[in-house]
Amino acid sequence: MSQIPDLNIDRLAKLARLSLTADEKARYSAQLGDILSYIETLKEVDITGVEPTAHAFPLYNVWREDLPQPGLPVEKALMNAPAQRDNMISVPTVVE
Repeated sequence: MSQIPDLNIDRLAKLARLSLTADEKARYSAQLGDILSYIETLKEVDITGVEPTAHAFPLYNVWREDLPQPGLPVEKALMNAPAQRDNMISVPTVVE
């Protein structure tokens, strides 16, 4: 387990609004140090010629084609409305 000297676990705990015991601070500090060390190792990998990506696999638009079609008939749209007036859903007044 490596220790990163500038890792301030107290500040991180405060930012995350966590109350940590001394044992938890030691354990999490070691774990975060290991993660940061691994990131430093990854920085050494040669990535020339590799395009930056946001996802591991390419994303394609899988939506169906947008075609015009008839809408719901008024009777069916109002079927479950609690109150109706003049072929519209009637709701209580919220602004005076």
